Amino acid sequence: MELSRRDFLKASGVGMGGLLIYRPFSTDTATPSSEFRPAPQLHKRIGETSTICAYCAGGCGVLVAADKDKLISIEGWADHPINRGGLCTKAQSLFQIRTVDGKDNPRRVTRVLYRAPGAANWEEKTWDWALDEIAKRIKKTRDASFVQKDSAGITVNRTEAIGHLGGSALDNEECYLLAKMNNALGIVYKDHQARI
Repeated sequence: MELSRRDFLKASGVGMGGLLIYRPFSTDTATPSSEFRPAPQLHKRIGETSTICAYCAGGCGVLVAADKDKLISIEGWADHPINRGGLCTKAQSLFQIRTVDGKDNPRRVTRVLYRAPGAANWEEKTWDWALDEIAKRIKKTRDASFVQKDSAGITVNRTEAIGHLGGSALDNEECYLLAKMNNALGIVYKDHQARI
């Protein structure tokens, strides 16, 4: 008897289907296949609270497990309709914002560190110094690159030497204010990490 490749595949599929109907694959041969097996418990025995991720306004669901005031774990909420249990790297790092004893993570940078051009070491600076320095540099760059009219003589009032990339920790109100500030400065190159 001669079988074509197509006939061989059909016969193989029917044979495997028959085996699965007769006896499903199981590592436990003592348990009949018709016996009900309860689903594994998905919740921890400790206190678990559902919340929403604080980043990027996507609204992903997060499960926070805690024992009294001690943070145990943070994971994706499998029943949430937006993320279905998946979390991006930013949301997975929520655990690192605070340590388990409720204090700030010692590896989290909470002060201004500045390294001058050509320097090898970082210096600690104040927030007032940093904000003044940023404002000076923005003003200097904007004044040096400001374009009032384009080549056709149309008023554009823009600067093409400054760009702005929004971060994932910004909420909607902060993004709104930053967009207004960028428009007032004439910045045309604007983007946000959520789009990337």
